[in-house]
Amino acid sequence: MVSSGYPVSRYSRRPKSLLESLLGRDSVLWRMDWMLFGAALVLSIVGTLLVYSATRGRTEINGGDPYSFAMRHALSVLIGIALAVVFMAVGHRRLRGAVPVLYMVSLLLIALVLTPLGATINGAHAWLRIGALSLQPSEFVKLTMILAMAILLATKVDAGDRDHPDGRSVVSALVVAAIPMVIIMLMPDLGSVMVMVVIVLGVLLTSGASNRWVAGLIGAGVVGAVLVWQLKLLDEYQINRFAAFANPALDPAGAGYNTNQARIAIGSGGLFGKGLFNGSQTTGQFVPEQHTDFIFTVAGEELGFLGAGSLILLLAVVLWRACRIARSAADLYSTIVAGGIVAWLAFQTFENIGMTLGIMPVAGLPLPFVSYGGTAMFAVWMAVGLLQSIKMQRPVSA
Repeated sequence: MVSSGYPVSRYSRRPKSLLESLLGRDSVLWRMDWMLFGAALVLSIVGTLLVYSATRGRTEINGGDPYSFAMRHALSVLIGIALAVVFMAVGHRRLRGAVPVLYMVSLLLIALVLTPLGATINGAHAWLRIGALSLQPSEFVKLTMILAMAILLATKVDAGDRDHPDGRSVVSALVVAAIPMVIIMLMPDLGSVMVMVVIVLGVLLTSGASNRWVAGLIGAGVVGAVLVWQLKLLDEYQINRFAAFANPALDPAGAGYNTNQARIAIGSGGLFGKGLFNGSQTTGQFVPEQHTDFIFTVAGEELGFLGAGSLILLLAVVLWRACRIARSAADLYSTIVAGGIVAWLAFQTFENIGMTLGIMPVAGLPLPFVSYGGTAMFAVWMAVGLLQSIKMQRPVSA
Protein backbone atom coordinates (compact mmCIF):
# COMPACT_ATOMS: atom_id res chain seq x y z
CA MET A 1 0.00 0.00 0.00
CA VAL A 2 1.28 3.45 -0.83
CA SER A 3 0.12 6.88 0.25
CA SER A 4 1.35 10.12 -1.30
CA GLY A 5 4.11 8.14 -2.99
CA TYR A 6 5.65 6.85 0.26
CA PRO A 7 5.28 3.30 1.65
CA VAL A 8 3.57 3.07 5.02
CA SER A 9 5.16 0.63 7.46
CA ARG A 10 3.15 -1.11 10.15
CA TYR A 11 5.85 0.13 12.54
CA SER A 12 5.23 3.76 11.69
CA ARG A 13 3.84 5.87 14.53
CA ARG A 14 0.66 7.80 13.97
CA PRO A 15 1.04 11.46 15.02
CA LYS A 16 -0.81 12.22 18.22
CA SER A 17 -3.85 14.44 18.00
CA LEU A 18 -4.13 17.52 20.21
CA LEU A 19 -6.71 15.73 22.38
CA GLU A 20 -4.37 12.75 22.87
CA SER A 21 -1.49 15.07 23.76
CA LEU A 22 -3.57 16.76 26.44
CA LEU A 23 -5.61 13.84 27.78
CA GLY A 24 -3.77 10.68 26.70
CA ARG A 25 -2.19 8.31 29.20
CA ASP A 26 1.23 9.75 28.40
CA SER A 27 0.16 13.38 28.86
CA VAL A 28 1.09 15.71 31.71
CA LEU A 29 -2.54 16.08 32.75
CA TRP A 30 -2.96 12.29 33.02
CA ARG A 31 0.25 11.74 35.00
CA MET A 32 -0.25 14.59 37.49
CA ASP A 33 -1.31 13.82 41.04
CA TRP A 34 -4.63 15.65 40.96
CA MET A 35 -5.52 14.66 44.51
CA LEU A 36 -2.38 16.41 45.78
CA PHE A 37 -3.01 19.48 43.66
CA GLY A 38 -6.70 19.60 44.57
CA ALA A 39 -6.09 19.33 48.32
CA ALA A 40 -3.45 22.08 48.20
CA LEU A 41 -5.72 24.30 46.10
CA VAL A 42 -8.73 23.88 48.41
CA LEU A 43 -6.53 24.65 51.42
CA SER A 44 -5.34 27.85 49.74
CA ILE A 45 -8.88 28.91 48.85
CA VAL A 46 -10.14 28.26 52.39
CA GLY A 47 -7.09 30.11 53.69
CA THR A 48 -8.06 33.16 51.62
CA LEU A 49 -11.53 33.17 53.21
CA LEU A 50 -10.06 32.81 56.71
CA VAL A 51 -7.56 35.62 56.07
CA TYR A 52 -10.43 37.85 54.95
CA SER A 53 -12.41 37.01 58.08
CA ALA A 54 -9.42 37.76 60.32
CA THR A 55 -8.45 41.07 58.69
CA ARG A 56 -11.60 42.69 57.30
CA GLY A 57 -12.29 44.61 60.49
CA ARG A 58 -8.72 45.51 61.37
CA THR A 59 -8.53 49.04 59.98
CA GLU A 60 -5.19 49.63 61.72
CA ILE A 61 -3.48 47.20 59.33
CA ASN A 62 -5.74 47.07 56.25
CA GLY A 63 -5.84 50.84 55.69
CA GLY A 64 -9.62 50.87 55.60
CA ASP A 65 -9.83 48.30 52.79
CA PRO A 66 -11.37 45.09 54.19
CA TYR A 67 -10.33 43.12 51.08
CA SER A 68 -6.65 44.18 50.97
CA PHE A 69 -5.16 41.20 52.84
CA ALA A 70 -7.44 38.66 51.16
CA MET A 71 -6.59 40.01 47.71
CA ARG A 72 -2.87 39.92 48.44
CA HIS A 73 -3.22 36.40 49.79
CA ALA A 74 -5.09 35.31 46.66
CA LEU A 75 -2.36 36.89 44.51
CA SER A 76 0.29 34.97 46.48
CA VAL A 77 -1.63 31.75 45.82
CA LEU A 78 -1.75 32.46 42.07
CA ILE A 79 1.97 33.27 41.98
CA GLY A 80 2.66 30.13 44.01
CA ILE A 81 0.69 27.97 41.55
CA ALA A 82 2.59 29.59 38.65
CA LEU A 83 5.89 28.73 40.38
CA ALA A 84 4.66 25.15 40.87
CA VAL A 85 3.96 24.91 37.13
CA VAL A 86 7.45 26.25 36.36
CA PHE A 87 9.11 23.75 38.71
CA MET A 88 6.98 20.97 37.25
CA ALA A 89 7.86 21.97 33.69
CA VAL A 90 11.59 22.32 34.37
CA GLY A 91 11.62 19.06 36.33
CA HIS A 92 13.54 18.15 39.46
CA ARG A 93 16.20 16.35 37.42
CA ARG A 94 17.03 19.31 35.19
CA LEU A 95 16.83 21.58 38.23
CA ARG A 96 19.53 19.44 39.83
CA GLY A 97 22.31 21.27 38.00
CA ALA A 98 21.11 24.64 39.30
CA VAL A 99 20.84 23.52 42.94
CA PRO A 100 24.32 24.77 43.98
CA VAL A 101 23.48 28.25 42.64
CA LEU A 102 20.03 28.25 44.29
CA TYR A 103 21.57 27.14 47.58
CA MET A 104 24.17 29.91 47.50
CA VAL A 105 21.53 32.52 46.63
CA SER A 106 19.39 31.38 49.56
CA LEU A 107 22.42 31.66 51.87
CA LEU A 108 23.06 35.18 50.62
CA LEU A 109 19.46 36.17 51.27
CA ILE A 110 19.44 34.95 54.87
CA ALA A 111 22.83 36.59 55.45
CA LEU A 112 21.37 39.91 54.25
CA VAL A 113 18.80 39.66 57.04
CA LEU A 114 21.67 40.32 59.47
CA THR A 115 22.47 43.59 57.65
CA PRO A 116 20.52 46.90 57.79
CA LEU A 117 18.23 45.42 55.12
CA GLY A 118 16.84 43.02 57.74
CA ALA A 119 13.56 43.80 59.46
CA THR A 120 11.94 42.66 62.70
CA ILE A 121 8.31 41.50 62.48
CA ASN A 122 6.43 40.05 65.46
CA GLY A 123 9.62 39.94 67.50
CA ALA A 124 11.56 37.87 64.93
CA HIS A 125 14.41 39.52 63.02
CA ALA A 126 13.92 37.12 60.11
CA TRP A 127 12.71 39.34 57.31
CA LEU A 128 14.38 41.06 54.38
CA ARG A 129 12.81 44.36 53.37
CA ILE A 130 13.64 45.90 50.01
CA GLY A 131 11.41 48.91 49.41
CA ALA A 132 7.80 47.74 49.71
CA LEU A 133 8.83 44.09 49.27
CA SER A 134 9.19 41.88 52.36
CA LEU A 135 10.65 38.37 52.16
CA GLN A 136 11.36 35.68 54.72
CA PRO A 137 14.38 33.95 53.10
CA SER A 138 14.37 31.06 55.58
CA GLU A 139 11.30 29.68 53.76
CA PHE A 140 13.32 29.27 50.56
CA VAL A 141 16.27 27.81 52.48
CA LYS A 142 14.11 24.88 53.60
CA LEU A 143 13.65 23.89 49.97
CA THR A 144 17.21 24.49 48.73
CA MET A 145 18.60 22.65 51.77
CA ILE A 146 16.52 19.56 50.91
CA LEU A 147 17.69 19.65 47.29
CA ALA A 148 21.37 20.15 48.19
CA MET A 149 21.37 17.37 50.79
CA ALA A 150 19.60 15.05 48.35
CA ILE A 151 22.34 15.51 45.74
CA LEU A 152 25.14 14.80 48.21
CA LEU A 153 23.46 11.72 49.69
CA ALA A 154 22.17 10.18 46.47
CA THR A 155 24.91 10.74 43.87
CA LYS A 156 26.97 7.61 44.61
CA VAL A 157 23.91 5.45 45.23
CA ASP A 158 22.16 6.47 41.99
CA ALA A 159 25.42 5.89 40.11
CA GLY A 160 25.45 2.31 41.41
CA ASP A 161 28.67 2.73 43.40
CA ARG A 162 27.03 2.06 46.78
CA ASP A 163 23.84 0.68 48.29
CA HIS A 164 23.49 3.52 50.81
CA PRO A 165 25.20 6.88 51.52
CA ASP A 166 28.69 6.60 52.99
CA GLY A 167 30.03 8.57 55.95
CA ARG A 168 31.66 11.25 53.81
CA SER A 169 28.40 11.93 51.96
CA VAL A 170 26.50 12.20 55.24
CA VAL A 171 29.06 14.61 56.73
CA SER A 172 28.95 16.77 53.60
CA ALA A 173 25.15 16.87 53.74
CA LEU A 174 25.19 17.81 57.43
CA VAL A 175 27.61 20.68 56.73
CA VAL A 176 25.30 21.94 53.98
CA ALA A 177 22.42 21.89 56.48
CA ALA A 178 24.40 23.39 59.37
CA ILE A 179 25.52 26.57 57.58
CA PRO A 180 22.04 28.12 57.08
CA MET A 181 20.92 26.87 60.52
CA VAL A 182 23.77 28.75 62.22
CA ILE A 183 22.94 31.94 60.31
CA ILE A 184 19.24 31.66 61.16
CA MET A 185 20.05 31.07 64.84
CA LEU A 186 21.87 34.42 64.83
CA MET A 187 18.64 36.21 63.89
CA PRO A 188 17.33 34.33 65.98
CA ASP A 189 14.48 32.43 64.28
CA LEU A 190 14.05 29.38 66.47
CA GLY A 191 10.93 28.16 64.69
CA SER A 192 12.67 27.84 61.32
CA VAL A 193 15.64 26.08 62.94
CA MET A 194 13.25 23.55 64.52
CA VAL A 195 11.78 22.81 61.09
CA MET A 196 15.24 22.42 59.57
CA VAL A 197 16.33 19.99 62.27
CA VAL A 198 13.31 17.81 61.47
CA ILE A 199 14.07 18.13 57.74
CA VAL A 200 17.61 16.87 58.34
CA LEU A 201 16.31 13.88 60.30
CA GLY A 202 13.70 13.15 57.62
CA VAL A 203 16.26 13.37 54.82
CA LEU A 204 18.70 11.03 56.60
CA LEU A 205 15.99 8.47 57.35
CA THR A 206 14.76 8.58 53.75
CA SER A 207 18.27 8.25 52.33
CA GLY A 208 18.96 4.95 54.08
CA ALA A 209 21.92 6.34 56.02
CA SER A 210 22.98 4.44 59.12
CA ASN A 211 20.69 4.90 62.11
CA ARG A 212 23.76 5.78 64.14
CA TRP A 213 23.80 9.14 62.39
CA VAL A 214 20.18 9.78 63.34
CA ALA A 215 20.78 8.75 66.96
CA GLY A 216 23.90 10.90 67.12
CA LEU A 217 22.05 13.92 65.76
CA ILE A 218 19.24 13.52 68.26
CA GLY A 219 21.76 13.37 71.08
CA ALA A 220 23.63 16.38 69.72
CA GLY A 221 20.34 18.25 69.43
CA VAL A 222 19.50 17.63 73.07
CA VAL A 223 22.94 18.82 74.17
CA GLY A 224 22.68 21.85 71.88
CA ALA A 225 19.26 22.79 73.26
CA VAL A 226 20.61 22.65 76.82
CA LEU A 227 23.60 24.80 75.87
CA VAL A 228 21.41 27.37 74.11
CA TRP A 229 19.26 27.63 77.23
CA GLN A 230 22.19 27.75 79.66
CA LEU A 231 24.15 30.28 77.62
CA LYS A 232 21.01 32.44 77.26
CA LEU A 233 21.25 32.64 73.48
CA LEU A 234 17.48 33.03 73.13
CA ASP A 235 15.76 36.40 73.14
CA GLU A 236 13.54 37.26 76.09
CA TYR A 237 10.32 36.90 74.09
CA GLN A 238 11.33 33.33 73.10
CA ILE A 239 12.10 32.39 76.71
CA ASN A 240 8.72 33.80 77.75
CA ARG A 241 6.99 31.68 75.10
CA PHE A 242 8.54 28.48 76.43
CA ALA A 243 7.71 29.51 80.00
CA ALA A 244 4.09 30.17 79.01
CA PHE A 245 3.94 26.79 77.27
CA ALA A 246 5.17 25.03 80.42
CA ASN A 247 2.74 26.97 82.60
CA PRO A 248 -0.07 28.79 80.69
CA ALA A 249 -1.24 30.47 83.91
CA LEU A 250 2.18 32.03 84.50
CA ASP A 251 1.50 35.23 82.54
CA PRO A 252 -2.06 35.15 81.14
CA ALA A 253 -1.99 38.83 80.16
CA GLY A 254 1.48 38.63 78.58
CA ALA A 255 3.34 35.69 77.08
CA GLY A 256 0.45 33.29 77.71
CA TYR A 257 -2.18 35.61 76.25
CA ASN A 258 -2.00 34.30 72.68
CA THR A 259 -2.39 30.64 73.56
CA ASN A 260 -5.14 31.29 76.11
CA GLN A 261 -7.18 33.33 73.63
CA ALA A 262 -6.51 30.78 70.89
CA ARG A 263 -7.98 27.98 72.98
CA ILE A 264 -10.99 30.13 73.87
CA ALA A 265 -11.62 30.86 70.19
CA ILE A 266 -11.32 27.23 69.10
CA GLY A 267 -13.41 25.93 72.01
CA SER A 268 -16.18 28.44 71.38
CA GLY A 269 -16.73 27.07 67.87
CA GLY A 270 -18.27 23.83 69.11
CA LEU A 271 -19.14 21.13 66.60
CA PHE A 272 -20.43 23.22 63.69
CA GLY A 273 -18.89 26.63 64.38
CA LYS A 274 -20.44 30.08 64.54
CA GLY A 275 -20.46 30.47 60.79
CA LEU A 276 -17.91 31.96 58.42
CA PHE A 277 -17.27 35.67 59.21
CA ASN A 278 -19.39 35.39 62.38
CA GLY A 279 -16.79 34.52 65.01
CA SER A 280 -17.00 36.85 68.00
CA GLN A 281 -13.39 36.22 69.07
CA THR A 282 -12.22 36.85 65.52
CA THR A 283 -14.40 39.92 65.00
CA GLY A 284 -13.38 41.26 68.40
CA GLN A 285 -9.69 40.77 67.51
CA PHE A 286 -8.93 38.95 70.76
CA VAL A 287 -6.36 36.63 69.18
CA PRO A 288 -3.17 38.39 67.95
CA GLU A 289 -1.67 37.46 64.56
CA GLN A 290 -4.83 35.59 63.66
CA HIS A 291 -4.29 35.86 59.91
CA THR A 292 -0.77 34.41 60.09
CA ASP A 293 0.47 32.10 62.87
CA PHE A 294 -2.92 31.65 64.58
CA ILE A 295 -5.16 31.29 61.54
CA PHE A 296 -6.30 27.85 62.71
CA THR A 297 -8.24 29.60 65.49
CA VAL A 298 -10.43 31.28 62.85
CA ALA A 299 -11.25 27.87 61.41
CA GLY A 300 -11.94 26.44 64.87
CA GLU A 301 -14.29 29.24 65.90
CA GLU A 302 -16.14 29.88 62.64
CA LEU A 303 -16.13 26.40 61.06
CA GLY A 304 -16.22 24.39 64.27
CA PHE A 305 -14.77 20.98 64.99
CA LEU A 306 -16.00 19.59 61.68
CA GLY A 307 -14.57 22.43 59.61
CA ALA A 308 -11.25 22.51 61.43
CA GLY A 309 -11.10 18.71 61.24
CA SER A 310 -11.69 18.90 57.48
CA LEU A 311 -8.78 21.34 57.22
CA ILE A 312 -6.54 18.84 59.02
CA LEU A 313 -7.85 16.07 56.75
CA LEU A 314 -6.87 18.06 53.65
CA LEU A 315 -3.39 18.61 55.05
CA ALA A 316 -3.20 14.88 55.76
CA VAL A 317 -4.14 14.20 52.11
CA VAL A 318 -1.23 16.38 50.95
CA LEU A 319 1.16 14.44 53.21
CA TRP A 320 -0.30 11.07 52.17
CA ARG A 321 0.14 11.81 48.46
CA ALA A 322 3.67 13.11 49.07
CA CYS A 323 4.52 9.89 50.92
CA ARG A 324 3.19 7.82 48.02
CA ILE A 325 5.29 9.85 45.59
CA ALA A 326 8.39 9.33 47.74
CA ARG A 327 7.74 5.59 47.94
CA SER A 328 7.30 5.15 44.18
CA ALA A 329 10.14 7.46 43.07
CA ALA A 330 12.49 6.02 40.45
CA ASP A 331 15.78 6.99 42.13
CA LEU A 332 17.16 7.86 45.55
CA TYR A 333 17.57 11.56 44.75
CA SER A 334 13.84 11.85 44.02
CA THR A 335 12.96 9.81 47.11
CA ILE A 336 15.03 12.06 49.36
CA VAL A 337 13.55 15.26 47.91
CA ALA A 338 9.99 13.98 48.43
CA GLY A 339 10.84 12.65 51.91
CA GLY A 340 12.38 15.96 52.95
CA ILE A 341 9.27 17.82 51.81
CA VAL A 342 7.09 15.42 53.82
CA ALA A 343 9.17 16.03 56.97
CA TRP A 344 8.99 19.80 56.45
CA LEU A 345 5.25 20.06 55.87
CA ALA A 346 4.33 17.46 58.51
CA PHE A 347 6.28 19.09 61.33
CA GLN A 348 5.25 22.63 60.42
CA THR A 349 1.60 21.56 60.34
CA PHE A 350 1.87 19.79 63.69
CA GLU A 351 3.71 22.71 65.31
CA ASN A 352 1.30 25.37 64.03
CA ILE A 353 -1.88 23.54 65.04
CA GLY A 354 -0.25 22.27 68.23
CA MET A 355 0.65 25.75 69.45
CA THR A 356 -2.94 26.95 69.00
CA LEU A 357 -4.12 23.98 71.08
CA GLY A 358 -1.45 24.48 73.75
CA ILE A 359 0.38 21.20 73.14
CA MET A 360 3.39 22.85 71.47
CA PRO A 361 5.28 26.08 72.28
CA VAL A 362 4.60 29.17 70.18
CA ALA A 363 7.26 29.20 67.45
CA GLY A 364 5.94 31.63 64.85
CA LEU A 365 5.45 29.11 62.03
CA PRO A 366 2.69 29.52 59.40
CA LEU A 367 0.17 26.81 58.59
CA PRO A 368 1.13 25.48 55.12
CA PHE A 369 -1.14 26.66 52.26
CA VAL A 370 -3.44 28.48 54.71
CA SER A 371 -1.65 31.24 56.66
CA TYR A 372 -1.12 34.70 55.19
CA GLY A 373 2.39 35.28 53.88
CA GLY A 374 3.76 35.45 50.36
CA THR A 375 7.18 33.85 50.87
CA ALA A 376 5.76 30.86 52.76
CA MET A 377 3.05 30.40 50.11
CA PHE A 378 5.57 30.49 47.28
CA ALA A 379 7.79 27.92 49.02
CA VAL A 380 5.05 25.33 49.68
CA TRP A 381 3.70 25.58 46.14
CA MET A 382 7.21 25.17 44.73
CA ALA A 383 7.37 22.03 46.85
CA VAL A 384 4.14 20.85 45.21
CA GLY A 385 5.72 21.47 41.80
CA LEU A 386 8.72 19.32 42.74
CA LEU A 387 6.44 16.54 43.99
CA GLN A 388 4.48 16.61 40.74
CA SER A 389 7.73 16.45 38.77
CA ILE A 390 8.80 13.37 40.74
CA LYS A 391 5.37 11.81 40.22
CA MET A 392 5.60 12.27 36.44
CA GLN A 393 9.22 11.21 36.02
CA ARG A 394 10.36 8.42 33.76
CA PRO A 395 12.92 5.78 34.81
CA VAL A 396 16.46 6.99 34.18
CA SER A 397 17.02 4.36 31.49
CA ALA A 398 13.91 5.36 29.56
